Order: sequence, then C-alpha cells, then structure tokens
Amino acid sequence: MLSTNNNRNSSSTGTPRNENATQKLIRENVDFLIEQLEAGRSDALTAYLTAMSHFHNYSFGNILQIARQRPDATHVAGLYAWNQLGRRVKKGEKGIQILAPMIGVKRKKDAEAEQDITKQNVPVLVGFRAVYVFDVSQTEGKELPGMDGVKGEVGEHRDRLIDFITAQGIELEFNERIAPAMGMSYGGKIVLLPGQSKAEEFATLVHELAHEMLHKAERRTQTTKTVRETEAEAIAFVVSKAVGLQTGTASADYIQLYHGNASLLAESLEVIQKASAVILAALETKPEKEAEQPQDAMAAAS
Repeated sequence: MLSTNNNRNSSSTGTPRNENATQKLIRENVDFLIEQLEAGRSDALTAYLTAMSHFHNYSFGNILQIARQRPDATHVAGLYAWNQLGRRVKKGEKGIQILAPMIGVKRKKDAEAEQDITKQNVPVLVGFRAVYVFDVSQTEGKELPGMDGVKGEVGEHRDRLIDFITAQGIELEFNERIAPAMGMSYGGKIVLLPGQSKAEEFATLVHELAHEMLHKAERRTQTTKTVRETEAEAIAFVVSKAVGLQTGTASADYIQLYHGNASLLAESLEVIQKASAVILAALETKPEKEAEQPQDAMAAAS
C-alpha cells in the first residue's frame, strides 16, 4: 500500500521561490502523478514511462506534460509538421500543451566582435512559450511508414547495444554460473545468463547497463537497493518498448520508486529519462559514431 506520509519535499506543497517555467511544469506533473498513485491508479506511472519510450528526444518536463494530458500518445507533432507529412488534425481535437524554448541573440561588444568576426552574436535562451502538438491518433491523411517499429524482434538493436557497451569500456561475458540471475553488473563488467531469448537478453542487457551507468558510488549510497533495481527495470521497460518489444512488467512494480517523497520520485524519473535517452540515441546512431565520445554518453545519463 502506498504511504500517505505528508513529510514531502517543499516543492510539492507550494511554489518555491525563483522557480522557472520548466521547474514549475515538472513539479506540477509530479504532484499530479503522486495524487494518482495515492488514489491507487498505478498505471499512471507506467504511462509516464511509456511516454519516455515514445518521446525520448523531448525534455523531461515535456515528457511529463504529454503523459499527463494524453497518456496514450505515441507520436506527436505540431500543425505545420503534420501538414508537411500529408496529414491534417481532425476537427475539434484539443492540442497537447508543451513548452518550447525562445532563443534570442546576445550581441558582443564591437571590440570583441572585431577580434573574431564569426562570433559576433551568441544565441541565448531567453525563456519558454507554450506551444501545442497533436498525437497521430488526432490526425488523418497519408500513412506514415515505419511508425510501428519492431514487433517482438530485436534486430540490429542488439548489435548496436553491444557496440555501445563496448565503447564505454564495459566488458561483456556470458556465464551460466550466475543462474538463477538473468544478468549481473560488477562495475565495468556485465555478465549475462546464456540461453535467453533475444528479447529477454536485450532487456536484461539494458537493465545491467543501467546499473553501470547510474548506480556507482555516490548514487548507490543515496538510494536503496529497491529503488536502484526499479530504476534499472524502468529503463529496460522504456528502451525495450521504444524498439517495439512486448513488455510484461506490471505497472504496480514501479510504485517502489515512490515512498511518500515527491523529490526522490522526481529525481528517479529524471534519471530514468536521461539514461533511456542516451541508450536510445546510441541505438539510432551508427556504431562508429558511438565510439567517438564514449565518456560523454555516460556522463549525460548521470
């Protein structure tokens, strides 16, 4: 049963000072998620993780925003983008509000600009504005090829995942002596149980890679084993679902990320989103490019 402990972080009980638009968006969505969890609607958290699998190129705050407004969304775009793809938004459909960055230009002083003419103006973030996107289910028109992705088959994603792991300097071994465990992470080394189906092996490998990327000394001391295992399993869920694999994890499993502490839940969700995005980006990139900056990828997920 969920805890109804009221000793939450102050971010869930009021509006903190100096809170920017993105921070406010995240806080409001995490608070909403907690309300759903405490009301017994555990599928709300799975909806957030599913949104991560579909929208890993979006910011953490916008992923939460999409999942809250339309939990079944799979592919979103603005009106112009849909029109360019030969589709139109159906009459009467309500848009999904997200935040888009507003970029301004900071002019350098004349003396500085003269020294380097290629750097006269510097783009800077000046704020955010509300924009609206629509899910593919809200549109009609030309079919979009390839949107369904892989159905139960890992395909080349397995090889790209292994290439990515190798590029991080992580050793991979298959050994039946770890049974009944499906996989183990040893800090610089992952051991998998041989004989798994390709789909099971892929999910297990992502789970153990998540431990390698996230659960080192500092985070290990700040979290419980249950939270670490749930984070790794959630990342495996997000990545597996993104490449089209069927996942059987019950939504109730992810409630273990929440124990009456809004701040820790928000932290875990952001950690899951960042690590999933790094892995999925690697799966979409040619292996030779992955190997160019292996440390950057690991740092991005931390």
